[in-house]
Amino acid sequence: MKFMLFNRHVQFSWIGLAVYLMLVTLLCSLGFWQLDRAEQKKQILTQQAQALSVASINLNQETIPTVEAVRYQNATVIGRYDDAHQFLLDNQIVDGKNGYFVLTPLFLDGQSRAVLVNRGWVALGKDRNLLPAVDIKELQVRLAGRINQFPSVGIKLKGAEIPTETWPSVVQVIDSKVLSQKLGYQLVDYQIELDPTAAEGYKRKWTMNTPIPPEKHQAYAVQWFGLALTLTALFIWISIKKRSE
Repeated sequence: MKFMLFNRHVQFSWIGLAVYLMLVTLLCSLGFWQLDRAEQKKQILTQQAQALSVASINLNQETIPTVEAVRYQNATVIGRYDDAHQFLLDNQIVDGKNGYFVLTPLFLDGQSRAVLVNRGWVALGKDRNLLPAVDIKELQVRLAGRINQFPSVGIKLKGAEIPTETWPSVVQVIDSKVLSQKLGYQLVDYQIELDPTAAEGYKRKWTMNTPIPPEKHQAYAVQWFGLALTLTALFIWISIKKRSE
């Protein structure tokens, strides 16, 4: 195909044009996708900030529809620990060391269901067969903590959600339905991260799942759009150069 552009002869093949259009469309799509991700991250950060500023939820009086709606929000609860049936969430890294999160069921007063209270992290011993002692002195408690999802894993292996038979029971991935079947009573589908100042807990350094900042996604978008612009300039330059030769 031949035509004039700014008093210059331009020539390119239809195949070359098709390849260019395909690539520039892909690059622009990636740029707009990054802008969309930036907006999503802004919303997540806003939700996290709002969760920290609102009043605590009384779990004995309120029902949580979804954990996503109240993630990181403070909560209070009165109940009784089921210390005979505790879970150790394996492969939890804290300060570069491997260990367990201690998850203890707490029956909510006035309700037939329980919530898993994450009482913190304990280090893995030299012998995996010797599990840490996680006894509780005071079973009937009033405690405060933070609502959160269960810890996630990068790759979920088959059977990772199946706990060991003995107590405390070791598990690789928390599935509230599977654990409810083992316990014989209902668990809600979220955890309470025990307040760092509360008794009957272990090492607690609760953090937020901070996403990639929106600014970084915006920078990625600029890069993709920049590549699309560079490709356009290169395509025009090659077309003009080809005609000149």
